[in-house]
Amino acid sequence: MSPLSNRTVATIGSGVMAESIIAGLLRGKLVGPRQIIGSEPRQERRDELARQYGVRMTASNLEAASEADVILLSVKPQTLTKVGHELGGRLRPNQLVVSIVAGATCRVLTGLLEHREVVRSMPNTPAQIGRGMTVWYASPEVTEEQRDQARVLMHALGGELEVDDERFVEMATAVSGTGPAYVFLVMEALIDAAVHLGFPRHVAHDLVIETLEGSTAFAKATAQHPAVLRNMVTSPGGTSAAAIHELESGRLRTVLSEAVWASYRRTLELGADLEKGLGLNEGQVDGGVAGDGRPSNGAGNPGKSPAGSRTSGPTPKASASGGGR
Repeated sequence: MSPLSNRTVATIGSGVMAESIIAGLLRGKLVGPRQIIGSEPRQERRDELARQYGVRMTASNLEAASEADVILLSVKPQTLTKVGHELGGRLRPNQLVVSIVAGATCRVLTGLLEHREVVRSMPNTPAQIGRGMTVWYASPEVTEEQRDQARVLMHALGGELEVDDERFVEMATAVSGTGPAYVFLVMEALIDAAVHLGFPRHVAHDLVIETLEGSTAFAKATAQHPAVLRNMVTSPGGTSAAAIHELESGRLRTVLSEAVWASYRRTLELGADLEKGLGLNEGQVDGGVAGDGRPSNGAGNPGKSPAGSRTSGPTPKASASGGGR
């Protein structure tokens, strides 16, 4: 029996990610259509979701939340304060709030909603087809039963990883959350390079997509360190060696690392802006972050795994919490 059996799920904001969760829950038969109620200001969007999934829809955030056992906050950061003021002080003690709002810390969520049972999560774009990766953190007040409910909700999007330190959600935003953007940029660059060589664009597209997908599947299947896999295809004096030399000369590793750090710093800024708007934590971005935006203690150790983390996903052999091999 699903932890969400006989439970009602509300989506506050019914955009693409909320729709992905609705579709995943129904596809897995974890809830029935009438157990889902969504709030959405646009009539045409409400009609679309009701027609496609058979779920209940309303224009009122409070109406949706008042009927639910589990509330999914799926709004843009700039509208979170408005929504929080609508719901603040009106939630029941046993309701679970799951947020996928970028940058919204548990302090922001509990402060806005006047509610302690909250989960902060960060999914990514492939969640739209059930192949995403979501990292999530539950506040201490969340019960084990509610954690199971959150886990099922996250698993509807693909793989999921629970961490016991909220800062790992911020770090995951810069890695798995923003990660698809890095991959798509590399994909675009490889396609353009193939076109420059002389391939028709549709052929270049297929070559690159299949190569990336196959390489990822191979890495999962072998569970080998990426360096080992790269060495498999890099013969001395060969074509791969020449290509890798150019990539290393262009500081590819450094540029990717700096991109991740830039994303992480922006995540902290979003959280700080939200906290400042509520008068929380004034003059401080994060107690565990040094002046350059890099974590200053245990959670910032790039080689340290999220202690006590738990993961699940379509490929159980792959460890989402392990360090380098």
